[in-house]
Amino acid sequence: MPEDHGAGSSLKEPNEINRFGYIVEIDPLDPNSTPVKHTALGRFKHEAGNIHVTSDGTVVCYSGDDARFEYIYKFVSSKKIKEGDITHNMTILDEGTLYVASLEGNSPAAEITGTGELPKDGAFDGTGTWHKLLTVSGDTATSHVDGFTAEEVAVYTRLAADTVGATKMDRLEDFEASPKTGKVYVALTNNSYRGATGANASKSKEDPMEWAPVRENKNGLVMELDDDHAGESFTWNILLVCGDPEEANTYFGGFDKSQVSPISCPDNLVFDDHGNLWISTDGNALKSNDGLYAVALEGPNRGQLKCFLTVPVDAETCGPVVQRNRVLVNVQHPGEADDATFTQATSSWPEGGSNIPRPAVATVWRTDGGEIGMA
Repeated sequence: MPEDHGAGSSLKEPNEINRFGYIVEIDPLDPNSTPVKHTALGRFKHEAGNIHVTSDGTVVCYSGDDARFEYIYKFVSSKKIKEGDITHNMTILDEGTLYVASLEGNSPAAEITGTGELPKDGAFDGTGTWHKLLTVSGDTATSHVDGFTAEEVAVYTRLAADTVGATKMDRLEDFEASPKTGKVYVALTNNSYRGATGANASKSKEDPMEWAPVRENKNGLVMELDDDHAGESFTWNILLVCGDPEEANTYFGGFDKSQVSPISCPDNLVFDDHGNLWISTDGNALKSNDGLYAVALEGPNRGQLKCFLTVPVDAETCGPVVQRNRVLVNVQHPGEADDATFTQATSSWPEGGSNIPRPAVATVWRTDGGEIGMA
């Protein structure tokens, strides 16, 4: 079997790289429990594994591969969730089927110019198919990929996905299902190599496509999937083509761009109780600080994106938690510019002065005691 692309090697232990890249589950209520490596979910650059439970108790774990030109995955468990049964629920991701996605656009290829200009039908949208890669049942694992054993699919998951024709995406960071509608949202941070010219031309693996319509995509996208969660088909559309709303190559769900905030490099996603999607950013390419944003998903305000907060210079906005009366957000690596040093950072947050910057959790609430996420 050829080496997994992106994988390195070690003279001391040539297989060392293949021991990493898996989702590991822990029981936070039992400090003596043994962590479980879920090999059935595949080996790749998991940003996370995010769970959606269908109305009949089927558990679906969505995960993206956080690298340029990599893929969208889901794992559909063959076991159903049992409320309150932690012992059983800790085994749910042991058995089921791993899928990878391929996407088709609805517009002629000639209308996808790489500028971000909408095609004639007024939307970047289309259909998708989930391809089976691996099924695990009890002690038996079955490969669905020609030329791969089940073990090879579990270890060389990217190569297996290549073989079935999965669709190359622009750095999938987070992948969350709305608890209100069941629709699934994907944060695609950026991909400066897509359709690149000049110095990066050799690094481009694909030109702009309807699901990735911006050449040398530096600001990222947010995609919406209407998925048959336990099935093998879905429809998709691009909710946000991120960037400066004054630029022609941005799109905010069809909402008036004069009434939205600039946004760059979406990273983490979370929902509030009202059904709004909140987006944290990492790596702002607009020469402003990263932040936390909220966007309406339904009704006449769909696509109206508002900046809620920004974090200190050269910090990443990470792991937001949005509750009715407060928002918690992690301020990660403040002052960590490319040329910064431990003693010469670009920030001294949170203590100020000449202090060394430190990551911390910030909490925000309304002084009038009102709910967050309401007009």
